[in-house]
Amino acid sequence: MKLPSLNGLRAFSAVAAAGSFTLAAERLNVTHAAVSQQVRLLEDRLGTPLVNRVGRGIELTEEGAALARDLEIGFATIGRGVERLTDGLSNRPVQITMSPAFAVEWLLPRMAAFQQANPDITLMLNPTADLVELKPGGVDVAIRYRDKRRPVGDIEPLLLSDMVLIGAPELVAGRKLSHAADLMDLPWLQELGTNEAAEWLTYHGVVPDRSLVVHQMPGNLIMSAVRRGDGITFTSRAFFQKDIEAGRMVELFSEKLFGGYYIETRPGVLRPAVKTFVNWLKSQAEVVTA
Repeated sequence: MKLPSLNGLRAFSAVAAAGSFTLAAERLNVTHAAVSQQVRLLEDRLGTPLVNRVGRGIELTEEGAALARDLEIGFATIGRGVERLTDGLSNRPVQITMSPAFAVEWLLPRMAAFQQANPDITLMLNPTADLVELKPGGVDVAIRYRDKRRPVGDIEPLLLSDMVLIGAPELVAGRKLSHAADLMDLPWLQELGTNEAAEWLTYHGVVPDRSLVVHQMPGNLIMSAVRRGDGITFTSRAFFQKDIEAGRMVELFSEKLFGGYYIETRPGVLRPAVKTFVNWLKSQAEVVTA
């Protein structure tokens, strides 16, 4: 049997609980006429009277009283189910994926401020160079890198930055490095699974005539390695701005506002905690350039 309208059942349940069309209308925040019409349509649908009007009051018919008891149990069960679901969703961590370098150099230094403002929201970070699929029940938010070679349209970036080739002073001291080809004799540090060194040289018209010395490692390890002087790397100015200003890093080449990090969210309706985190991320947006 096809169920009657949920609006009609809810209106009748409210009338039965309140003992009045007027009080039911107030509790449902609708008009008296709307409640009366919903109950009348329900009675027509079921083919039996549910409410008798007695003077200014009402009384339920035998059928109406039986239905009211069942609806009270049914709506209470629905309410508990919704409550369990919303509690489960609110307690589930917000899962975020981003590159290890972005996590260490940009997001982690800011997370304490977010947690102070939102102590009830738990964040779960998944720093990886892999492109993690966004799907319900899994990762909620991805922070993706794109540069001018891979445009993303009109999406506003979370972080827009110069991209720089940098090295420690002791590594590059005394070297003539005025042209891109001059960097071929230096060791390169690049993210696992990428080909940043060859791509950068090709972008500048240099075709390597010999093998480059390239060390591949997770992005967060590159940050420490380049500061130690293990090699040069192509990275966001935002990650090394203070090092460059303090002279702890030497900027060899720079691409003006070349790279950006963008927010992507999984399809569908976002949980309140995810919306809060995404809105906070947007409030942290910045542009870093020389």
